[in-house]
Amino acid sequence: MKKLLLPVLILAFFAGKSSAQQPKGFTMADFKSNAGKTGTLCDTVYSYKAVSDTLTLLNMGAAYPRQKYTIAVKGNKIKLDFANIIGKHICATGVFEFFKGQPEIVADKPEDITVN
Repeated sequence: MKKLLLPVLILAFFAGKSSAQQPKGFTMADFKSNAGKTGTLCDTVYSYKAVSDTLTLLNMGAAYPRQKYTIAVKGNKIKLDFANIIGKHICATGVFEFFKGQPEIVADKPEDITVN
């Protein structure tokens, strides 16, 4: 019985840690109440669109046009393998904004995005 206790505790610790990283049920109301504030959201990339050499849009939580929100990767400082990012869990930090009524976070520095 004691041999099982340690693995169970370790599993519970990591399960709690991973669930704390991803918001559960993040809604439009949550985004609106935090508009203009800096925060971090973690979710899965479902699709992306390279708009130009300096703008790539990552659709989070669902594929376009049903995405929960978009990460606008601006500039050329962030080096991500966009071709292989679909299905990856990422965290993005930035100001919660709206672009044409859709929730968006702008990331323009390498430390703004982490791939898990």
